[in-house]
Amino acid sequence: MNATRLGAPSTWVGRARGWMASMRLALLLPLLLAGCASAPLPVAPAEPVMTAAAAVALDEQLLRLDPQRVSDEDVRQVLARGPTPRIVNLHGGIYPVHLVMDSFAHFLVAMGYPDHKIRHPGDGRNSHSPYESSLQIAGVVAWYYENEGLMPMMVGHSQGGIQLVKVLYLLDGQGTDEVAVWNPLTDRAEPRTEIIDPVTREPRPVVGLQVNYAAVVGSGGAALLLPNQWEMIGRLQAIPDSVKEFTGFALDVDLVAWDLPGMGAGYKPLGNASVRNVRLPADYSHVMVASSAHLARDPAVRDWINAYVPGSKVPPPASDEPLDNLYFAAEVWYELKKHWVLEAQKQVRTRRELQARASPF
Repeated sequence: MNATRLGAPSTWVGRARGWMASMRLALLLPLLLAGCASAPLPVAPAEPVMTAAAAVALDEQLLRLDPQRVSDEDVRQVLARGPTPRIVNLHGGIYPVHLVMDSFAHFLVAMGYPDHKIRHPGDGRNSHSPYESSLQIAGVVAWYYENEGLMPMMVGHSQGGIQLVKVLYLLDGQGTDEVAVWNPLTDRAEPRTEIIDPVTREPRPVVGLQVNYAAVVGSGGAALLLPNQWEMIGRLQAIPDSVKEFTGFALDVDLVAWDLPGMGAGYKPLGNASVRNVRLPADYSHVMVASSAHLARDPAVRDWINAYVPGSKVPPPASDEPLDNLYFAAEVWYELKKHWVLEAQKQVRTRRELQARASPF
């Protein structure tokens, strides 16, 4: 399967820079802890009280949005005021690489995504560990869908990406017949394997749910040799139908994930999932590829990211800020915005249909 290649063509100089950057950052990442103060646990803000007229007006604004052209104003003035699907992040497996996904979460918030729709509602963390049970994460996805009315989106880095695909297999019924609902507030499984679907209002099993969007970056390679990931050997790049759209990101040179130019066919669908492969520049670092908070500091860079669409040939602006990982952040932000719009519009239409059925007139 062909892959989209982003950024400048790879050179041996670029590849060497990528190798050295990965090694250097892997060694220096623990030092970041000294400069990272613990953030207070978030308190989910109360939903704003709207008049009936304001709620109808917001619904109309949501329905008018173009999912493939979502501006900064659309995000902040419309989407962030309406239904918002949760983002479930999964970080890599080597401590303290979770800080990289913290940076990614901070980027999303700076771009306008509600913070409380990224943080875990129980303990406030920004991402799940790949050492958490995949059954637990699958059960959490089901709980979010039932209780919040919108299907979560998922992003996984390194070993977290392997765990993400494992969750997709469980939701597809491969490896288990039943998945228990997992309550993130109590951090315990509930004694049931069905939810009340917020769309149909009918019971349905967790197995069979379909995530709208998922992305992984830098996944595979050495991490598949870990005992908790052996079952994914030979299966990682085959994506089941439990996700509608999936993006697999690979660095042009990644000695950790064992990616080199021309190696492997990339991710492919097992059935009807829409699967896209994207190659990132060789000088991106496996360890730091999802680190992106810095990209939201420059208004010109934010504008470029918000205007970005896959396949865009518009060069990024000059900036005093580093542009590391720009294409990864821009690609994922485009997809997250698109599916945010689609899911919000779906909820508006569902609510209107239910209201129409309930009305005697």
